[in-house]
Amino acid sequence: MIQRVTKEDYERLVVIWESSVKATHHFLDREYFEYIKSRITSYFGSVDLWGYRDDQGVLQGFMGVADDKIEMLFIDSNARGGGIGKKFLAYAVEELKTTKLDVNEQNE
Repeated sequence: MIQRVTKEDYERLVVIWESSVKATHHFLDREYFEYIKSRITSYFGSVDLWGYRDDQGVLQGFMGVADDKIEMLFIDSNARGGGIGKKFLAYAVEELKTTKLDVNEQNE
């Protein structure tokens, strides 16, 4: 289920972010990774945050949307390949009317 997340979820969002980045962002060196990690929660305030909860209510991914653009989308590495990203994209386009997606050019 996709729903808004709150500040109470931030701790879990950081865990998801770290898991996702370690699995997909091999281009980041350790120093820059730690720099971003130390500041990631401050970035959460600049977007509308949406989370995907599994059947047990555990957050498995999140996306941040600003205006008509998906600015961040991260899936826990243990949940990758299960279609959560596709669900987020469909929700963002259909419900939030997004038309743009921010992607690191270094991502494969």
